[in-house]
Amino acid sequence: MAYELGQGTGPLRGIRVVELAGIGPAPHACMILADLGADVIRIDRPGGGLLGEGPHDLLTRGRPSVALDLKDPASTETVLELVARADILVEGMRPGTTERLGLGPEVCLARNPSLIYGRMTGWGQDGPLAQAAGHDMNYVAVAGALYGLGQDPARPQFPSNLLGDFGGGSTYLVIGLLAALLEARLSGQGQVVDAAIVDGTAHLNALGAALHAAGQSDRRVGGILNGAEPYYDVYETADGEHLAVAAIEPSFYATLTKLLELPDDLPARDDPTQREALRAALAERFKERTRAEWAAVFDGTDACVSGVLRLQEAFHHPHNTARGVFVEHEGIVQPAPAPRFSRTRPTLTTGPITVGAQTEEALAAWGVRR
Repeated sequence: MAYELGQGTGPLRGIRVVELAGIGPAPHACMILADLGADVIRIDRPGGGLLGEGPHDLLTRGRPSVALDLKDPASTETVLELVARADILVEGMRPGTTERLGLGPEVCLARNPSLIYGRMTGWGQDGPLAQAAGHDMNYVAVAGALYGLGQDPARPQFPSNLLGDFGGGSTYLVIGLLAALLEARLSGQGQVVDAAIVDGTAHLNALGAALHAAGQSDRRVGGILNGAEPYYDVYETADGEHLAVAAIEPSFYATLTKLLELPDDLPARDDPTQREALRAALAERFKERTRAEWAAVFDGTDACVSGVLRLQEAFHHPHNTARGVFVEHEGIVQPAPAPRFSRTRPTLTTGPITVGAQTEEALAAWGVRR
């Protein structure tokens, strides 16, 4: 399949990105950029070998793979020729690695002074832990966000790698890249974006810092949003499934209790001494019907109750179907590009491909020949 520039339809169409292949948040960030229309060229090591690659690795969708041995000076020069034509470079290696490869910020910015050089790490480019290994959970822990997660008072619980890698990591890298790109359009000068998962996760937890400043504890099951209140919790249904109940506001809570047909002598909502009695009453009622039966009761209401869906169920939920939240592309059901735009609507281009499958075509499209 021939590769051409400008296949994307989103608002970043015409923006060129060089991606030095990595795992986790960096490819997720480049997936976002490609989804939004940027021309991203992914530089993989020959033969691959990175975690998770393959025909179902959606984090590599939307861009060609070019196989280059970055330990070879000729390949380094090829990348620098791409850099000279690029708006953005993204790398997710340990601090100092690209410098040793001859592709550090100083070299790249000398070749292209308006380049935005994006660096994605867990700990950041400096600090005592900068050279230490780590993964999502480590960064979230040190950022102070892991301690209060979950409803088990005995131990924290972690939400896969959504919070660190993709929340505090790739999302903040993309924010930084686009902000720097906008500034470069005004100043003509590039710069380095140091995106660290620990930084972004701490920033995501600004509300937690605000509650701490106000004197509230960050202990598990210690606040409205982490399970202390029975009106913001998960409840089991008659068929062993679950409902997410988030009736925080009094008016929403009133709708909840009305639709549940609970008695008037229900334990008081705002009396801390009645929390467990109220939780028990809600739990007992929810166990009387299946998840689907309760979903029918609460559908479209202000009770703030939703069925807890498996991913394959989410694919077919009426709301997700109506909005096209998930799409089938090249035989794989996957999330559609987000967010949405009224005029420059993003569409998916290519799916994941074999490492190095379009090396010559992609380089030629960028005007680079080896």
